[in-house]
Amino acid sequence: MASHMVQELSQARDKLEQAAKTADDDGAREDIREVASAFKDYTVSDRKPDHAILDKHLNQLRQLSERTDTDTQDRIDNALEIAEGYREQLDQA
Repeated sequence: MASHMVQELSQARDKLEQAAKTADDDGAREDIREVASAFKDYTVSDRKPDHAILDKHLNQLRQLSERTDTDTQDRIDNALEIAEGYREQLDQA
């Protein structure tokens, strides 16, 4: 696994950590942290997400984006973009 892919997930996780801090909804904050935590696991372990798992996270982020306010939404969308880029690279692996 190329280290730049791990770096992408790390970046996505950082964005989500920031989003969790600005989320004003406790439920949304928990959900954001859950995805951030999953991304962290992938960056520190040899276990990589498969498409199905990653798609689940991406869908979760899309839904979170719809139910959060502007600042938080921007950060989630940012993380989503990075994670989608990561997923496209998985296709080529």
